[in-house]
Amino acid sequence: MSLTVTTTECAPTAQPLPVHDHGSAPANVVIRQDPFYITLDAPALLAVSILLVLGMHFVDRPVLETLIILVPTSLLIRNDYLNFLKLGPGGTPPTPVGYARLTFYRLFTLRDPFVPPPVDPAQKPAAGILGADLPYRPGPRPAVAGLAPQRQLNQHGSTGAYDRLRGAIEALAVRDPKRFVTATSCLEKHGFALFSRHPVNVCGNGEVCHIHSSDRSLHLNLHPDDIREVLEKGWGQRHPMAWEGMLVRSPVPRTFMMIYAPRDENDLKIVGRIIEAAIWYTDAEKAEVRPVTEG
Repeated sequence: MSLTVTTTECAPTAQPLPVHDHGSAPANVVIRQDPFYITLDAPALLAVSILLVLGMHFVDRPVLETLIILVPTSLLIRNDYLNFLKLGPGGTPPTPVGYARLTFYRLFTLRDPFVPPPVDPAQKPAAGILGADLPYRPGPRPAVAGLAPQRQLNQHGSTGAYDRLRGAIEALAVRDPKRFVTATSCLEKHGFALFSRHPVNVCGNGEVCHIHSSDRSLHLNLHPDDIREVLEKGWGQRHPMAWEGMLVRSPVPRTFMMIYAPRDENDLKIVGRIIEAAIWYTDAEKAEVRPVTEG
């Protein structure tokens, strides 16, 4: 996910930014997270042992204890920061300041991203539209990492599926320009997004969804009824910051979801249905996302 953690939403009256990333998704997607570990060979282990023994005799105890804690902690933070950069561009600036902000928000992340939020009786629209006929997603869930950006680490799908999904969204905006427009994501700052011109539930200037060209996953908002169906059927998970707090306000709504990248024709059709549900939640009117013919 990816979003700027310093703002909660764009001004509803502002116009979406023009899209700058026209074209296909990258053919080779490399998004990885490296585990933190320290390997010591025999000479290095001997050197560390000698330094510790000398330190116990010639260095004040508080200083030595501080060094013993500080060195691995610094290495751990460095590894975590590099993993943050390896997730690629997103709404959070790839800087130490941006990393520090995300570290703060980690204190408030969801304990379980697979539990749906409660339904608000006063919320409009009153119900979702996916229904129990939503099929199960074949295979295991992909590995997901990050906060902002949030990315899939595997099962990225094909470039063709990304192009067809994006083409379907662009075609929708062309068919109904009074309701929709495509532009650069207000939350992601880099991704291609669909906006509603007359949103009922405003998020990011009426943003319906945005697609990440790096891993080809999506972020969008859904009615809690539809969130439950998506979670149970394995098509996505809630964003770690999709919570409501009294003292600290999350940058995204509690209905914010990651939808996994479509891998084939069947996935493409289901993801199209989920985008239709996101449109329904955003402006309380239905719309059809028609898959673009392959080839």
